[in-house]
Amino acid sequence: MEQQPAKKRRGPASKLGKILINLIVTAVVGFLYFYVALPPINLQSSDFYTFIGILCVVYVVSALITSGMNVVSSGGGPKEYLRFIKTQCLPVGILFLALIAVAIVGSILSMPLFRAAAYRDLLTVEDGNFAEDIAEISFSEIPTLDKDSANFLGDRQMGTLSDMVSQFEYSNDSTQINYQGRPVRVAPIAYADLIKWFTNRSQGLPAYVIVDMVTQEATVVRLEDGMKYSFSEPLNRNIVRHLRFQYPTYMFGTPQFEIDEDGRPWWIAPRVVKTIGLFGGTDIKGAVLVDAITGESTYYEEVPTWVDNVYTPELIMEQYDYHGTLVNGFINSIFGQRDVTVTTQGSNYIALNDDVYMYTGVTSANADQSNLGFLLSNQRTKETKFYTAPGATEKAAQASAMGVVQDLGYIATFPLLLNIAGEPTYFIPLKDNTNLVKSYAMVNVAQYQIVATGSTVSECEQKYVQLLGNKGITTPEERPQTEASGVIAELRSAVLDGNTYYFIRLEGEEVFYSVSASQNEVAVILNVGDSVTIGHEVPQEGSESLILDGYTITSHTRGSSAVPAEPSASPAPQTGAAA
Repeated sequence: MEQQPAKKRRGPASKLGKILINLIVTAVVGFLYFYVALPPINLQSSDFYTFIGILCVVYVVSALITSGMNVVSSGGGPKEYLRFIKTQCLPVGILFLALIAVAIVGSILSMPLFRAAAYRDLLTVEDGNFAEDIAEISFSEIPTLDKDSANFLGDRQMGTLSDMVSQFEYSNDSTQINYQGRPVRVAPIAYADLIKWFTNRSQGLPAYVIVDMVTQEATVVRLEDGMKYSFSEPLNRNIVRHLRFQYPTYMFGTPQFEIDEDGRPWWIAPRVVKTIGLFGGTDIKGAVLVDAITGESTYYEEVPTWVDNVYTPELIMEQYDYHGTLVNGFINSIFGQRDVTVTTQGSNYIALNDDVYMYTGVTSANADQSNLGFLLSNQRTKETKFYTAPGATEKAAQASAMGVVQDLGYIATFPLLLNIAGEPTYFIPLKDNTNLVKSYAMVNVAQYQIVATGSTVSECEQKYVQLLGNKGITTPEERPQTEASGVIAELRSAVLDGNTYYFIRLEGEEVFYSVSASQNEVAVILNVGDSVTIGHEVPQEGSESLILDGYTITSHTRGSSAVPAEPSASPAPQTGAAA
């Protein structure tokens, strides 16, 4: 029997056919990579160079396969591969080399070594007056939680909602904002898993969580229309993917979750730009605001005033470090280091003028145990001021506060800087190992051995002011006091941190005066109908506190009858901030 000749493998009919196959393979791989990695189509992004480099490599590998792998089967070395690229993939090879050249030259031109002045001027820093700029804020505006504690409370509140907890979970991605004049943290909820996403995606995420940083109250806010765009969406409605498809050339920072004054949820995506050379001088130029419910987005070069988070603390600290280290040139930043300063390791937030300000300390380049001062930077506008306040670093203040309560094992959170009696003061919530705040400490910045603690903010402040007076730092005149006289209309008591406190409301008034029995023994014999005069601190303007701390009962007259007055309509007093 005559043997039939072996059939040849079918391959591309021409060189053009091979090129088309290579391009299709490259396009498919490129689309999949782009969909997952989401690199910006921008020459100032290093991710863009990685993306194009991968496409070049994929094309060359595909070309090797469609050519029959002749170079590989012949055991060719680097020269044979280079020759193959030159003959079969020359445009791709030129593109790859051009990208490498641009990246190298761009990196060199962006180095602080050659552009020290430009890096120094990334951040404009003005000198501020602490006593004038940082007014003594009301205790109703002082955040008493750190991020971890707020997230713990938010997660615990989610666990109490039986209709949600089986389908959704707390995202642990909270943002600190000013909402209706109060410092709060807001966070979206998330789908519990992929199956829960599939069954609930049509309605979206039905709620978000608000944690009041003062009262430590967590609230789940339900929405009429669910949030369709979030980080927990795995496909096109993922907020990062949604932004990339709408703005393919923009570089973005991490989108931050916020709510406007009406409680509507938004994603705030800062637009990142490079201002020095090709890759240096990272800065922000406006932001894209995305409606978390509808997905509608708008780019604002000047963002609305209700937005609180555009510049991150990390970016501001990075820019100040350039400003502080390059103040006298690049060489001085390495040798000599005259007038070189850097930020300390850590930051916190303070609410001023309806904006959120980032706070961080400034120390010398030697990173010793003392600060030269501190920065306050507006996270919406980047307006930054430096305040001279020599004293302890935040870590030293934390250690000093924990030393006072070492028997209780409390952990000090990162401090918040306050103006107490005109003195720069570290305010430090102290929490236990379950992330619940149990006590508070105030540490003087200039003399960090002056430490006061209390179970409430007002108690802590009273002890701290008394310590300042005892040390001769302040005088009683600096803390104006007044007296209130009248007939007791309502009297209540409570044991707080082992001490008995009496809450007194006088006839015709709506506030209660908190009097400690350990400091005012006459408080234990008071009755409704008695006439008293109570010395207390002058309440701050605009305060709405229901409790004022009485320091002394200067007079007491037994009432002729002890007939209780009509019960007050005011809410029951709660331990917490004084006015």
